[in-house]
Amino acid sequence: MTAIKSTLPETDLKVTAETLQDTLADLIDLSLTAKQAHWNIVGPRFRSVHLQLDEVVTLARSYTDTVAERASALGVSPDGRAATVARSSSLPEYASGWVSDDDTVRALVRALGELVARMRDRIAATEGPDPVTQDLFIGLTAELEKQHWMFQAQTAG
Repeated sequence: MTAIKSTLPETDLKVTAETLQDTLADLIDLSLTAKQAHWNIVGPRFRSVHLQLDEVVTLARSYTDTVAERASALGVSPDGRAATVARSSSLPEYASGWVSDDDTVRALVRALGELVARMRDRIAATEGPDPVTQDLFIGLTAELEKQHWMFQAQTAG
């Protein structure tokens, strides 16, 4: 059943729907990964990284809703179920158990870096089909790049 009809042509809608769903899965996974890291980080930089991880969770959760609502506005049913996210997220798996602050920072640098690369591909993919979604992806990518930089800065030196 399609309750909402998009104004996009079908081929443009297909590309846009796929990029939105892929982004949704990645953002849900990012929020869960950052929360897992938040709960399990240990080490001398515990407090500062612990708090920084909450910023990533807030960012991911905020954009999760924005991305899902964009899909809905286009008549595409967003799928944020755990099984869908587990099957389709492209983020690297985060370690279980206690994780040192250094390893946590490295894991977030990797996850954010890979996600930013995929978001840039999604920006390119939506340029023609849906500039509105592309604009959403541009704003999201800027925020992800900021977090990537902040985690990377902790490994420099």
